[in-house]
Amino acid sequence: MQILLAEDDDGVAAALVEVLYDHGHVTRRVRYGRDVLTYHRSSDLLLLDLGLPDTDGLDVLRALRAVSDMSVVVLTARGDERSVVRGLRLGADDYLVKPVRLAELLARIDAVTRRTTAKDGPTLRTVRAGDVEVDLDARRVRVDGAEVELTTKEFDILAVLAGRAGTAVSREQLLDEVWGDAYHAVSRSLDVHLTQLRAKLARPELLTTIRGFGYRFGDPGN
Repeated sequence: MQILLAEDDDGVAAALVEVLYDHGHVTRRVRYGRDVLTYHRSSDLLLLDLGLPDTDGLDVLRALRAVSDMSVVVLTARGDERSVVRGLRLGADDYLVKPVRLAELLARIDAVTRRTTAKDGPTLRTVRAGDVEVDLDARRVRVDGAEVELTTKEFDILAVLAGRAGTAVSREQLLDEVWGDAYHAVSRSLDVHLTQLRAKLARPELLTTIRGFGYRFGDPGN
């Protein structure tokens, strides 16, 4: 598993990286909260300390949940009930208070991973809505049986939406997954590519704009 560790204490980080490595996990350690939003896309699970030097870990968790549903285990010295409740309500999958027994940490990671795998289930790699077919693996789109040529960015946007067909996807999440940064990407580029994508598909009803939030892909008739 690819694990992202957000921990500013060098000694704690070194011990965690070593034990995770011994149990088959590849770990990237970062010191700052801003780095979580930079590197989360290449990781399967985040171990998050709340006492980071640049920003509060709960704010990092809130920002992360706006763009990603990756598994998060909070690992912190903050054990008061208010912090635990806030962390879980903001979307942490588990919350552990330091000092933590390493065997328990590994067991909690395994438990979170099992729950996430069971929840996600098998991935649908070909998505159909009306007469539109999106093959996510082959990166092909057909409308009424005819293949439609899309640019790389146009397909990337469509893949994010089609991969969550029927579910609202925020603008921030689209920018994060397609451009790699939800907060510094040029938002106008998304608007232009969506306009072109709608024109090429000629099925405007399949890409619904949710005012003030984002977009949804799906056939409203189904």
